[in-house]
Amino acid sequence: MMLFCNRALLVLALCFVTSFSFSKGKIDMAGTETSGEAAAYEGVCGKDLVIDGWFHERGQLWPGQAMSLKVNKVLTHYRSEYQDILVFESEKHGNVLVLDGVIQVTERDEFSYQEMIAHIPLYAHPNPKKVLVIGGGDGGVLREIARHDGVEEIVICELDQGVIDSSKKYLPSLAVGYDDPRVTVKIMDGAKFMEENQDAFDVIITDSSDPIGPASVLFETPFYNAMHKSLREGGIVSTQGECMWLHVDLIRPLIRSISSTFTDVGYAYTTIPTYPSGQIGFILATKGRGSCKVPARQPSDKVQKELRYYTPELHTASFVLPAFAKRAIFEEK
Repeated sequence: MMLFCNRALLVLALCFVTSFSFSKGKIDMAGTETSGEAAAYEGVCGKDLVIDGWFHERGQLWPGQAMSLKVNKVLTHYRSEYQDILVFESEKHGNVLVLDGVIQVTERDEFSYQEMIAHIPLYAHPNPKKVLVIGGGDGGVLREIARHDGVEEIVICELDQGVIDSSKKYLPSLAVGYDDPRVTVKIMDGAKFMEENQDAFDVIITDSSDPIGPASVLFETPFYNAMHKSLREGGIVSTQGECMWLHVDLIRPLIRSISSTFTDVGYAYTTIPTYPSGQIGFILATKGRGSCKVPARQPSDKVQKELRYYTPELHTASFVLPAFAKRAIFEEK
């Protein structure tokens, strides 16, 4: 997950009145302007989490558990205007991007997240032409969108140039997404961009951090309302949706709050070993169309051979939730 492409921060306080908040891993990669007070929160120093040759990820959003990876060497560490950025070479997981102490990407398993957050909405849409990415500064989502030849325009709003630069240098297999000529990069607040571009996009993908600090607004009802307005009729939103093993109390009120705005709201998930509890979900919401559970298109033979996780069968299966999660998220008996 990264800045707006990050996937796992710690959570501020669970706040939900008319809105809800949550996000995924870094401060505000998604493209939402952050105040000085919010930026100050990040006292995390990524290098301090490397102890005795191991990186240790601990977070308030997953109390009582931790994730550790063996470090071969630290490749870069610095604080950008928005967050603490660490990239290290691990022993078994390739290069690893960490934002504010939370693992966003490892080269070993990133594809399971990038492919599913992008291809579920794109293959559920019969003919997507314009796609907006909020966050996703590492470029992995762009790489996956670029596999769709019918897409004519791809815009990414990423707030932190540092994430883009670090990915281009240390995660080239993800940053290759920036090489596609259809991509336009906006270093700006994603909410402001959507306000200026209404009824404009067929698919909007928000690759955000966990619900803490500035990224928390990406999990609130007003942000989903902004995405709805920026969607064309028949459009689809796909957002990082936290972990069913840890965050059903975050997921349920958000889905409830946006269900009156969107035509259909569903929840899918993927498995990814280096995210908390080895799983992360996606909220799929539509405007003027039904569910995303069945793909409207399928990858060509060439593209399917390139993919390492997504298949049409897995597309549909990803919406099948365990009984506990189905009851908790959708309040079914």
